[in-house]
Amino acid sequence: MDIVSDDPVELRAAFRAGWSPRSTARLAPGRVQANLVALPAAAALDFAAFCQRNPRACPVLAMGAPGERVLHGVDLATDLPRYRVWRDGAAAEEPIDVAALWRDDLVGFLLGCSYSFEWALGQAGLVLRHWASGSNPPIYRTTIPCVPAGPFAGEVIVSMRPLRPADAIRAVQITSRFPRVHGAPLHLGLPGLIGVDLERRDGGDALLPEADELPVFWACGVTPESALRAAKLPFAITHYPGAMAITDLWNADLAE
Repeated sequence: MDIVSDDPVELRAAFRAGWSPRSTARLAPGRVQANLVALPAAAALDFAAFCQRNPRACPVLAMGAPGERVLHGVDLATDLPRYRVWRDGAAAEEPIDVAALWRDDLVGFLLGCSYSFEWALGQAGLVLRHWASGSNPPIYRTTIPCVPAGPFAGEVIVSMRPLRPADAIRAVQITSRFPRVHGAPLHLGLPGLIGVDLERRDGGDALLPEADELPVFWACGVTPESALRAAKLPFAITHYPGAMAITDLWNADLAE
C-alpha cells in the first residue's frame, strides 16, 4: 500500500488496514510520535514511578485509565504498525494488531520518542544520515543503570546519531528544549565510557561515525524493554522498535 498522506488519522487507518512500514520515521511531519507500553493495572503505579525516576529515557506523554484504549487520537490496540507482546519478561510475539489481546486491566502509557526531536533537528537544517535510507538509528544497551522502582530496573538503552562536532553542539542546544521527547543527549563521543561497542548494536540499523563525526547518544524509548525483562510481568505490550504511535499532538507544542 502506497501512503502519500501526512494526516495522522489517515496513517492510523492504514495501519489498522494492515500496512506495516519498516519505520514510521518522517511520517506525519510535525506530529508527535510515541513509544507504547501497556501493562496490568497492578504494576502501573510502579511503572509510572520508574518513568518519573528515569525521565530522560521514559518521558511520559500520557497515561490511560485501566482498559482505556484511545490516547491522543491513537487506539493503542490497533493504530500502531507493529507490536511486541511480552510474557514473563521475554518478547514472545510481534503482531500487527493486539485488539484480541487487549484486557480491561491494561494501563497504556505513551512515552516521548526521538522521532519528535529529529523533526526539530531537521527544522534547524541538520542532516541525519539514516534519513536518506529510511532506516532507524542504531540502538545500544549501556552500562548506565536505571533508577529502579518496584520490580522495574535494568540498564539505559540509547540511540546513536553520528554528527560533525559543530552539528553535535547545535543538536544539544536544540534537543534540550524538548525534555518530553528525551531532551539533550545523554553522552557524546567515547562510547566505551558508557559500555558501548559501536560494532555491536542491540537494535536499529547499522550506522558508524565517519572520520569527521562524533557518536552522539540519546536516551531511547526502548529502555522500558530492559525494565520489562527485569520485572518479568506475566503479560505486557509495547510497540515494535521503529513502529511508533502517531498522535494528534504537534512537536512544536512540546518545546520549552
